Amino acid sequence: MKLGVLQFFSWPERRVDLATVYARALQRIEIMDRTGYDAVWLAEHHFSSFSVCPSVHMVGTLAAARTKRLRIGTAVSLAPFYHPLRLAEEVALLDLLSGGRANWGAGRGFARVEFAAFGVPPDESTSRFHETVEIVLKAWTDEKLSFAGQHFRFEDVEVLPKPAQRPHPPVWMAASSEGAIDWAARHGFSILMDPHSSGPEIGAKRRHYTAKLAAAGFSETGRDIPIARLVAIADKAGKAAEVARSGAEWILNSYLGARHRPVMQGSFTPAGVDPIRRYLDEVILHGTPDKVGDEILRLREEIGLDYLLCAPLSHQTFMLLTEKVLPRLS
Repeated sequence: MKLGVLQFFSWPERRVDLATVYARALQRIEIMDRTGYDAVWLAEHHFSSFSVCPSVHMVGTLAAARTKRLRIGTAVSLAPFYHPLRLAEEVALLDLLSGGRANWGAGRGFARVEFAAFGVPPDESTSRFHETVEIVLKAWTDEKLSFAGQHFRFEDVEVLPKPAQRPHPPVWMAASSEGAIDWAARHGFSILMDPHSSGPEIGAKRRHYTAKLAAAGFSETGRDIPIARLVAIADKAGKAAEVARSGAEWILNSYLGARHRPVMQGSFTPAGVDPIRRYLDEVILHGTPDKVGDEILRLREEIGLDYLLCAPLSHQTFMLLTEKVLPRLS
């Protein structure tokens, strides 16, 4: 089983200097490089202390400079908010400077404040996302790019640099909804699976993806399908539960806003279900190292989990994950 880390840059209650948030993340990344993790995947968000990383490509370059073997992933580049040629250039540059270690994950975003501030109508998010992905891939593979679409038009543009990996870095699409999964499968894209669904929900989504992929003439064989899970680990189960609850409250407050006004499109929680209880009972992996390790192995058997993308909810969780859980999965 491959193990990666979904690295958020959360700044809860702004308790420390923001520079400390970045310094701690980079320290973790250096540890990942030494201890057998497959990749770090950097989360992009804007205009919120939920995760203060507006440029995963800039931070990815810094991470690459501090590591030798760790792959550097974006989870995700929020494609609708970029000019597609600039996005193609930035990811290609990251791939070159990292020595061909970039993983490109792309998504369309969900935070209302991001769409409003960037002036992107939410009802255009899907079409802009699809068009941007198409342009980026063509920019990496075509000597001269010509394109005519709904949002962008180019004629004979040479996009430089080209990526180190040929024909391009491995590509994943963030896919939570059935529609997103269907689109990714129809085009043969691998997918990144979200940290907000329960284990059974993730299993059902993956089976749906596999079926749709086969129907489109593609195979899942040989693909890495990272499944993100929020994780809280402590020496005592009660302490881990406290960390999990605190993490769930932080996530929900970030998504719902100060007065529970939605700041995202859609919802990760079914109607009529207490979201905190759902995160604790069905979503977050929490407990002692042995319990969490057992849960991961159970998910491997039940839903075919072969690439776990952990989102640690504390530094202690990251260290216990590295020292006590990672050896069981290697």
